[in-house]
Amino acid sequence: MEMNERRSTTCFQCQFYPGRARRVARVRRPPPPPPIEEDYGDQGLLRVVAMYDFIPNEDTGLTLHEGEEYSILHKQTPQWWRAQDRMGNRGFIPSNYVMEKTSIEANPWYCNISRAEAEDLLRQEDKEGGFVVRTSSQQGVYTVSVYSKSERLSCIRHYQIKHTESGQFFLAEKHTFGSIPEVITYHQHNAAGLVTRLRYPIGPMKKCVPATSGFCSDKWEIEPSELTFTKELGSGQFGLVWLGKWKEQHKVAIKAVKDNGMYDEDFIEEARVMMRMNHPRLVQLFGVCLRQRPLLLVTEILDNGCLLNFLRQKSGALGGAWLLSTCQDICQGMNYLERHNYIHRDLAARNCLVDHQLHVKVSDFGMTRFVLDNQYTSSSGCKFPVKWSPPEVLHYSKYSNKSDIWSYGVVMWEVYSEGQVPFHHHSNQEVVEKISSGVRLYRPHRATAHIYHTMYHCWHETPQGRPSFSELLEQLNKLAEQTA
Repeated sequence: MEMNERRSTTCFQCQFYPGRARRVARVRRPPPPPPIEEDYGDQGLLRVVAMYDFIPNEDTGLTLHEGEEYSILHKQTPQWWRAQDRMGNRGFIPSNYVMEKTSIEANPWYCNISRAEAEDLLRQEDKEGGFVVRTSSQQGVYTVSVYSKSERLSCIRHYQIKHTESGQFFLAEKHTFGSIPEVITYHQHNAAGLVTRLRYPIGPMKKCVPATSGFCSDKWEIEPSELTFTKELGSGQFGLVWLGKWKEQHKVAIKAVKDNGMYDEDFIEEARVMMRMNHPRLVQLFGVCLRQRPLLLVTEILDNGCLLNFLRQKSGALGGAWLLSTCQDICQGMNYLERHNYIHRDLAARNCLVDHQLHVKVSDFGMTRFVLDNQYTSSSGCKFPVKWSPPEVLHYSKYSNKSDIWSYGVVMWEVYSEGQVPFHHHSNQEVVEKISSGVRLYRPHRATAHIYHTMYHCWHETPQGRPSFSELLEQLNKLAEQTA
């Protein structure tokens, strides 16, 4: 009898409240069992090289030392791998701290930087034969940038690593090799047509350690007692933002999420997705606090703050190369989100941050749904980013990667106008009318014709007429190569 009563109650809930029943089932579903570890011995293991030092925060982690080799035992998640060092110690490591041993990125002479950044780096070192190998504007192609001081004049030459039809690599056509590292090794001892031999590999100055996805492999919910609130940074659309510390060790930003009636389980699912997004040009979410109101988001903090304020404070002092590299940085982050089918919905200079190396990262992606209603509107218009929105969002609230593309074009305009307000002297209603009639933002004073053409392409009336972020990134990389 008791069993039948329970069964009938469940059926009643499922019949009349199917949405609620599914929601409860999703929340209470037990976590999947941990993966079964297999010991493969020394055969078949992925060998990696640590690119940075890593000191774990929990006992389950494994310490990494830059330049040392490790074996990957299990790829627990895309962000955290279980590894073993040469002494047999095992533990979890952040996957973005290591590189496969056979990868070109694992070599000390490789730098993931632009042509302009490479030239600045080589000039700072000012060493005969200083060189870096970097990714070219052409996909899958690498370039060697070399510094020489011959005949009392310093010069920088850029040599593209080419390959034969049979797959051999070369810088000097008579000297071909089966891999890029072999090419570099040869030219470290022989100039063979280069302006000088490759004497001194240059690494990035003040190499920036990437943020980990969370503080450890199995911890994404943070205890409020582990947070120290140091200083209030301001009030954003999500609520107050503080500078703080986690366990008195790591500087973090702590953001309060306004309570707008969202189901906690929806917030949790969205936060899980955001934590899995890990890219050097995205502000990393470390974890969430769920045991109090308001809910808290704990993210990495960047020393130079908001891009919009940075542009305004440095107006007139920012070089053209930095403006272009900033657009590249943001485009790289958005390209990553695009590849993972993720929409930002509020891309603007105010939602990008600048780190101590003056690189820019995209922040607050996916957060609009926490504070805005389904139509993304507000009676006062203050929350609705009209001046960054395309026609299909203004009229039909239709969001996509292509609406992010439109917003990105406006961000480019903000960068090249050094922090001006788009459509500054027009109300939101006037902007809607202008955009609908085909009016677009004027060419900002720092933008070349090529730069303006790129941003204007983002403002095509139809989503289908706009480029993808991958196409935009390719265009920007080519512009960087041509103008450096």
